[in-house]
Order: sequence, then C-alpha cells, then structure tokens
Amino acid sequence: MTRPFDCIVIGAGQAGPPLAGRLAGAGMTVAMIERKLFGGTCVNTGCIPTKALVASAHAAHVARRSADFGVAIRGGVEIDMPAVKARKDKVSTAARNGVESWLRKMDRCTVFEGQARFESPTEVRVGGELLSASRIFINVGGRASIPSMPGVDSVKLLTNTSILELDAVPRHLVVVGGSYVGLEFAQMYRRFGAQVTVVEKGPRLVGREDEDVSDAIREILEAEGIGMRLAAECIAFRPSGTDIVVGVDCQTGDREVVGSHVLLAVGRRPNTDDLGLERAGVQTDGRGYIRVDEQLQTNVTGIWALGDCNGRGAFTHTAYNDFEIVAANLLDGEMRRVSDRIEAYALYIDPPLGRVGLSVAQATAAKRKVRVGKRPMTRVGRAVEKGETQGFMKVVIDAESDAILGAAILGVGGDEAIHAVIDTMAAHRTAGQLQRTVHIHPTVAELIPTVIGEATP
Repeated sequence: MTRPFDCIVIGAGQAGPPLAGRLAGAGMTVAMIERKLFGGTCVNTGCIPTKALVASAHAAHVARRSADFGVAIRGGVEIDMPAVKARKDKVSTAARNGVESWLRKMDRCTVFEGQARFESPTEVRVGGELLSASRIFINVGGRASIPSMPGVDSVKLLTNTSILELDAVPRHLVVVGGSYVGLEFAQMYRRFGAQVTVVEKGPRLVGREDEDVSDAIREILEAEGIGMRLAAECIAFRPSGTDIVVGVDCQTGDREVVGSHVLLAVGRRPNTDDLGLERAGVQTDGRGYIRVDEQLQTNVTGIWALGDCNGRGAFTHTAYNDFEIVAANLLDGEMRRVSDRIEAYALYIDPPLGRVGLSVAQATAAKRKVRVGKRPMTRVGRAVEKGETQGFMKVVIDAESDAILGAAILGVGGDEAIHAVIDTMAAHRTAGQLQRTVHIHPTVAELIPTVIGEATP
C-alpha cells in the first residue's frame, strides 16, 4: 500500500528541514526521511562540532600567550581532551536534537527514519513503506572521499568524521590534504599538543587562493610548529607496528613521514550512490553529483536536488540558500537562480580567512583590468590592540567599472569583516561607495574603505 503525500524531502540537512517547514506551512503534507543523524553534516560532523573544537584550541592558545597580555598562569596549560570532546558533543547533540524535535512537532510533516530509495519518479521506499508524491526534494549531503592510493586499505585512516571521536591527543598527527578541512584540524590538534605534519600533493597550501594568501597561511601554521611537506608527488601508506608510514616522495626532505594517526582530508563525494536514482531517471555527473538547472531542478520534472549533493556549493550557507531559492520559486512566485549568489566562504584556522568573489589570479585570468588594495594586519588598529597581527586585507576592484570583484581578509575577525564587502557586492554598489561609508572604530572592517582608497593597478 502506498502512502500519498504532497511532497517528500529526503535528508534532514541544512536545506531539508526549513523547506519542509515552508511546504507544511503552505498547507502541504510532507514526508521527511532521514536515515541517520538529523541536521546533516554541519550539525554532526562539520561546522558545529569542528568550530567547537577550534574554540577549545583557541582558548589553549590564548592561555599559553597570557604573559603577552600581562596575565600570569601558574603551572602551565593542560589539555583535558575528554572534556574537550564532551563539550563538542554537547554542542552538536543540542543542535541535532533541536532539528529533530522541530520536525517531529511540525504540523502536516511525518518523519520517517531509514534509507530512502526511489522506485519511480514519484515513489520512494523507506523501510517497509512506499511513499508517493508529485514533488520530491533530495538533500542527502556528502561524505569524505577516500581516493585510491597505494596502501590506503592497509592502515586505519581517520576522516573528518572519525577524528571527532578521538578523546586523546595523538602523538603525531599526519594530515594528508593541505586545504580547508585539513588545515583546521592540523592547527587545532597542534594547539592541543600533538606533533602535526601536513602533506599536500600540490606546490602550496589551499591552491585555489592567491599565492600571497597561501604563503601567509603556511607562515602562520609553521610559526606554531606545524611541519609542511608540499609537492608530495606520490602519497602512499603502510603500517609500522602501531604507527603509520606516509610516503610523500617530496622533492626535498625525507621521503617518508611516520605518524601515530593519519587524517585523510582530500575532498568530498556526494551521498547519491544508494538512492536508486536510475529508477527515477535522475541524471548525475561523472563524480555522482546530481545535475540541476539554475532553479535546482533535476532533469526529471518534479524532482529537485539541494545542498552538497548537487555540486553547486559545498557549504552550509549555500545549502540553506538552495532552500531559499526553491521555496521562493515554488511558493512566492519568484524566479531566483543559483548564479545570482556571490561565492563566499571562510577558512577557520586562527586567524581566519574570509573570502568573497574572485581572487586576483581569477580576475586576471578572466581578462579583467583590476586595481588591488592591500594592507597588513600590523597596520590595523584592532588587530594590534588584540595582539593578533598575522595576515592581511586585500580587495580586488574592476579598474573600469569600479565594481568590487572580490576580497580576502586573513586576520583576526576576517570571517566577520568580509561581510561588509559581501553586502556591498550583493547590493551592486561600487568600491567608491563603500570607500565613503563610515565604519565603527575600532574594528577590522573600518579599514576596508582605507584599503580601497589605497588600491593601485
């Protein structure tokens, strides 16, 4: 027997629950299917637990630097890793329970727990029940990618999910992957007291950023004692007693790194391989991402894909914006598109990197004539007052139209200050207009107009 609904939402990540709320609020009956943990990646294995750990690591770092601020701590700083993990778990669990409670109490929404699989373009099976709806929304997220590397199956590797279960500080953590996820874990565990080495296949860290950003990030991490092995041509693994040997085959230095733990942070893959998409006729690309148009509709009428599984964004904020686009188009008579949003994101090392729009390299590759303004954080009053002067601010401006093309703020408060640029770009205002804005003193954001004023070709 088939249970009919107006809509089916598969996955209770960042886009699914608010969409269910809008649909139910509009008078539709909704089936919400979640196979494991409510809240998705952000709540359970992403933003919330990792930033809770980053906060603990930052507290340890500030405590060690207390003498710089005239504060004496007698007896040194100790890390209680079980307590750190317990705090992280408490924060994450509260968020997960909040999402689940909201959904279960929602009028006209029925929650199903189990693996969802398509039976047809309008039918989804979960457990022993067959559900049907004319509108189906896929929000199944992604997981860590485990690429084929020599010896990858011969050792026990950590991912961004399993490393969250550690309740002791590794003796030596080797992080394979010098990008956003890997670097956050590298710094936090270094601050917890582990020896840490980052192994990156490319010639520099976070390769999508401009070289000056990559170099500054490397300098920040190296200053805290994190080892770097870049240009690792052939990464391989093999056990050595209780340790793991990571072959790096770098152009300089030892050809191997021996660690007690290895974190593999080399990318993500979508959770689409067990949905039975072929039975619904839904197309995916070569990496498994569901193909969608500008309104996030798949090639099958009545089926949408939102969040990490559609390949149109890899962040909590882009997943939530996917919900906003679909809800606005379906319920509010709008015609919003994915391409309307401006790419923005952050790297949560300390100090953080806030990024929006194009880098200098991307802008010049697009044949744009640009002006660039740049200021070190050593010349930002708020950073000097807080004793956190690493990094810099940079704004990229179209030399012909005066439009802001992008910005990078690597420094204290950079993840917050960048929003002054994001909002200006979203409002289609010029660099000159932002330059004339009066910001509050003392802040990091108040220097953005100054950086714009100093921009040169």
